[in-house]
This record gives sequence, C-alpha cells and structure tokens, in this order.
Amino acid sequence: MPPEKPQWAELYREVVTSGLCTGCAGCIIACPHDVLSYDDTGGRYKPFHIEADGGATDCTHGIKGCTMCTRACPRFRLWEPEIDTHLFGREREPGEVAGISSDILLVRATDPDVHLAGQDGGLVTALLIWALEHDVIDAALVSTLEGDGSTWKAVPAVATTREEVLAAAGSRYTYSANPLAYPAAIEAGAERIALVGMGCQASGPPVMAARKAGKIARRLSLTIGLLCSKTFDDAIFPELFEAKYGIARADITKMNIKGVFQVWTRDGAFHEIPLKEAHGWTREGCTSCPDFAAEHADISTGGIGAFSDWTLTIVRTDKGRELLDAMVAGGAVETRPGDDDPGAIALLHRLARVSRRRWPETAVPMPRRLPDPA
Repeated sequence: MPPEKPQWAELYREVVTSGLCTGCAGCIIACPHDVLSYDDTGGRYKPFHIEADGGATDCTHGIKGCTMCTRACPRFRLWEPEIDTHLFGREREPGEVAGISSDILLVRATDPDVHLAGQDGGLVTALLIWALEHDVIDAALVSTLEGDGSTWKAVPAVATTREEVLAAAGSRYTYSANPLAYPAAIEAGAERIALVGMGCQASGPPVMAARKAGKIARRLSLTIGLLCSKTFDDAIFPELFEAKYGIARADITKMNIKGVFQVWTRDGAFHEIPLKEAHGWTREGCTSCPDFAAEHADISTGGIGAFSDWTLTIVRTDKGRELLDAMVAGGAVETRPGDDDPGAIALLHRLARVSRRRWPETAVPMPRRLPDPA
C-alpha cells in the first residue's frame, strides 16, 4: 500500500528512475531544504538528491514528513486528472486528445520588431512584453543561450524587461529547465511570475496548485506552453550538424522545425536536415512524455501549419482568455480563426495522439486511456 505522505523515495522510484521523469526541475525549486540538485550533463537532465541528507534514494526530511517534491512533480501518480480538475473543474472527455480548451486561433504580433525577433508569429514574445508592461507579471522564466550564444546551449533565465524578453526570443530545440530560474526571480523581488515552457514544464504550476504546494504555486501565476514533440541533447551539434553537414554551432543564427530541421548560418546560408537523422539525439526525458500540446498551460502556442508567420494558439483557461483579449484590444496582436488553417488543427490532434501513445502501459493509465477519434 502506498505511503500516505509520499516523498523523495517514492518520487525517485516511480518517476526519476522509471523513465517518466522529463527533467522539468519542479521538484528542485519546490524543495524547501535545498537537498535536490540538477544534472544536465551527458544527456541526463534529471534531479538528484545530495548524499548528506539521505543519499540518492531517500531523504531525511521526507522521512520526517516533507512531501514537497512529490507535490511539485507533474508526472507523479494521478497528475493528469488532478490538474484537469483543478484548472477546468472536470476531467477531459474522450476525444479531447490535445487537452481541454476554449478556443484555437492564429495569432501574430503587430509590432514588427517583436514579430521579427520571435518565432513564427511572435506571440510569446509579445505576450511577455505586454504582461510585464501592463503590470500582469513581475518576471518571466524563459530560456536563453549561455554566454555570447556561440555554444547554442539553452539555459534558464529571468526576463523582467522588454529588452530581456527580446534577447530570449526564438526556439532552441535543446532542453532548458526554465523553472530553475525561479530562485533568481524571487531574489529579484518577483511575486507574480510567468513560466514559459514545454508541456512537461507547463504542468508544473497547476499540479503545485492542485496539491497545495504553498507560495511557489501562488507565485507561478501565468503559464505559457510551447507545443513540443521532443527536444534534443546538446550532442546533436558536434555529432550531427558539424560532423555530417559541416555546420559549426558558433555559425548558427536561427533554427526552426517545419517537417525538417531548418538551420540558418552567419554566412546567409540556409540548411535543411531530415528530422529522421536527428532521432538518435532525442532527449531521454522526451521518450515517454505524452503531452505534445502543453495541455495545462493558460495559453499553448506553436508554429505548426501552413502559415509560418502566425502562431497556432490554444486558449485554455479564463486567465489566458482575459490576457489575449486585452492584447487584442490594445493592438499588440492580431488574430484569425484557427479554422483558417484546418491542416494545422488536424496536425495538432495527430501529433497529440502520437505523443500520448508514448506513455508506458506500466504506468498510471490516464494518458493512454483516450481512444483515437472516430
């Protein structure tokens, strides 16, 4: 019989070492005792417990009753129905394979500088700038490139200004555990914090709220989700891009995925790399992740479909709707019905079904229970 107060020992066994761990780092930022740390070397991207307080497999604080790490984990036990019920007041219906939503739109930023800096329609960039400048949030947890950007290593960062948001714009396709920037945001005095991240990260704030994880759940007040089939280990740069195609990571200026890996370089050249060649560098934490559509964000966004300069946007919560409506009214973005691109809607649901089939049959059954729509 499972313990009434599951702690690190259960999290370690049931998630961290079972293949379910996505490396989102929610458990680390929620730990009140600073006994968890993060390993992003060698393709691992996983939390670990320090030796001094229980070793790798147990926790002296957990033995005494601390459960914060399991409350913060968006893959621990019945996470999906818990979050659905907390956010939407119900569990999803069969057929809601991409999660519960109220609207699907095509959106793009109206500011040319924001549109140019962002990915596809620039919605996420515009949204963060709007939220910061209109007193909706104090800070945003994002990813950026370390140092001068030449290594193309994605790292967590805090953005509190328009300039910092613009500097972090664009997609990397390697993994950054953006929640790890949370302590820096708190140190800077932020109380209302937006989190930008893939589905594995976007489920963190609502699962913390559903499981009453205290201040951290209240501070993570807005979640922007990124549609994501997978991310890649940093080794893809030397072992594929450079070794096979002669593309040095220091020469890359932009990347995108549109059925193929698109790479732009400083000399003005454009390269296309078949996605099937990149599969060998798929990050381990993505192989069992069932959430393509960032199903528990306030707003989920992605660049799929026929219109490469618009962002496919899934409005999920009342908070997300209010924010997007305010941006439209303020002229920060323009919208079109999602039905203007039926192929994007079909692709959304197809990729969501593919991702949900990844969830292991040996784990709790929720993500695999949805049949393909007739």
